[in-house]
Amino acid sequence: MRLIIQPDEGIEPVLHAISRARRTLDVSIFRLDHGDVTKALKAAVARGVAVRALVAHRNSTGEKGLRKLEMRLLETGATVCRTDDDLVRYHEKIMVVDRDILYVFGFNFTHLDIDKSRSFGLIIRNRKLVQEASKLFDADCMRKSYTPGLNTFVVSPMNARTRLAVLIRKARRRLLVYDPNLGDNTMIKLLEERVKAGVDVRIIGKVAKKGADLRVAKYAGKRLHVRAIVQDSRRLFVGSQSLRKLELDKRREVGVITKDTKMIRAVADYFERDWAETQTAKKEAKAAKKEAKKEEKEAKKEEKKEEKAALVKAS
Repeated sequence: MRLIIQPDEGIEPVLHAISRARRTLDVSIFRLDHGDVTKALKAAVARGVAVRALVAHRNSTGEKGLRKLEMRLLETGATVCRTDDDLVRYHEKIMVVDRDILYVFGFNFTHLDIDKSRSFGLIIRNRKLVQEASKLFDADCMRKSYTPGLNTFVVSPMNARTRLAVLIRKARRRLLVYDPNLGDNTMIKLLEERVKAGVDVRIIGKVAKKGADLRVAKYAGKRLHVRAIVQDSRRLFVGSQSLRKLELDKRREVGVITKDTKMIRAVADYFERDWAETQTAKKEAKAAKKEAKKEEKEAKKEEKKEEKAALVKAS
C-alpha cells in the first residue's frame, strides 16, 4: 500500500496509474479539467486497454457540464457509463487497473484539487479490496444493486455510517480527523463521548455548530479537500465521505479502512504538521507557554517561602 499526498505529488501518480494499465482500466470521474489525464486515457485506449469511465448523473455543473464531460471521455475512445439517479449524487473516486491495483482518491482530476488542495489517495494491491471495488464499479456501471462484502471497504450509503461509527467508538488514545464538512449529529456525539473518555480528538476542517465544544482548527493552507481519520496507531480511514448525513446516507461515497502502520504514521505525521500551522494550534501553544511561565513563577515563590521558613526555623 502507498499513500498519495496532495498537493505535494501533483498529477504524476494518476498519470502513472493510467500508464501502467495493460488490459483494463475502470475509473469513476466526478470532475475533470486536467488535460494530461484525458491524454493518458486516450493513450491507454490506443495501446489496447479496455477503458471504462463512470460519470455521475448529476453534479454542480448541471446537465450541460456533464454532457460535455461525457463527450470529452468518449473522444478518448473509452466506454462511458452514467450512474443511476437513485441517489442524490455519485461522488466516489476510484480507479482499478487490470483488476490488480485499486486507487482510492480523495481528490478529483482537477487543477484545484490536485495543485492547490490538501488531499490523500491510497494505492492498494490487497486482492479482496480490489475485487470488492471492481464489484461496486460493475454494479454502478450497470445500475444494479450492490451489497458490501468487506468491512474495510467503506461505501455510502451502504455501510459507511456503521463502519465509521465503529472506528470512532473504538478509539482509546487519539482521533485525528481531516473533514471539511463534519455535521452529522450522531458522529458529533460519538466524538464528544470520546473526548469525555480522555481521547485526544482534534479536527482540521469545519464542524457544525452542534460540535462547538470539539477541538477544531481551520486548515492553514489554500484549501482542504481530504476526508481522513487516524484512530490511535491502529487504523486509518481515507475516502470521499465527510461525517455528515448527506454523504453518509444519501450519496455514493467510497473509502478504505486500513491497519497499515506506515500509512497510519504518514497521515498522522502530516496531520501534526498541518495542525501546527493552524491559528488554533498557535494560540494553544502561546497559552501553554504563558501557563508554564506562570507555574514556574509560582514554583519560585513557593521555593523562596520554604527557604525563608527554613532560615527562621534554623535561627
